[in-house]
Amino acid sequence: MDWPAAWPLLLIAAFAAGVLNAVAGGGSFLTFPALVYAGVPPIVANATSALAVSPGYLGSTLGFRPELRALPSRRLIREAIIAAIGGVGGALLLLLTPAPLFAGIVPWLLLLATVLFAVGPWLARKAAVQKPAGEGQASHWLRDAGLFIVAVYGGYFNGGLGILLMALYTLAGESRITTVNALKNLNSLVLSWLSVAAFVVAGAVAWAPGLLMMVGATAGGYFGAKWSRRLPVVAVRAVVIITGVVMTVVFFARR
Repeated sequence: MDWPAAWPLLLIAAFAAGVLNAVAGGGSFLTFPALVYAGVPPIVANATSALAVSPGYLGSTLGFRPELRALPSRRLIREAIIAAIGGVGGALLLLLTPAPLFAGIVPWLLLLATVLFAVGPWLARKAAVQKPAGEGQASHWLRDAGLFIVAVYGGYFNGGLGILLMALYTLAGESRITTVNALKNLNSLVLSWLSVAAFVVAGAVAWAPGLLMMVGATAGGYFGAKWSRRLPVVAVRAVVIITGVVMTVVFFARR
């Protein structure tokens, strides 16, 4: 299929991906298949998909400015640095190793992330009741280590990144879904933009469809951030879990 004929499909997929990334994560599940359907080779489609959804993180991060301003700036800077290093590392790993080697692990990671997010609030309540003295510092380092691992994954393969980040922050004890979303989008923005820079340097991006989809994803991310704040917490969590289940089934089927 000639990609200019697929403009409407690419724009709709990018807008929906921006909304989904702002609310629940998993937008790459929409952009990657749309690019492949438009005739972009799979490896280039993966890099171009990362380019397409990266501005959506900017729009949704701007939509969560009140939540981010309420958090300590030192924490935001530290986590952004960790996400940046992990994102670049993941991008380099993708460029230097065969994609099938990691693709076989992706469905299991998505399944694990979905389960962790589903049981996250219960685990957080148990941890709050039973947390011994001095555990806060240990939890701090465990969260940073988890963020680095997720950032490496996000730099390598963007699909399901939002779900993994939301599972990580939920398990780390973040009780407000809007704060979880704000941190997810900020760190996704940092690691995605740096990993995309690596893909651009390597010449692995299809610019014409990528730039078109960037516009749609940015608009979708901004409106998705606003809509997610108005939705009940139960509804937002349901979207995340359903998205995780669907993505897990699809990636297992692709194996």
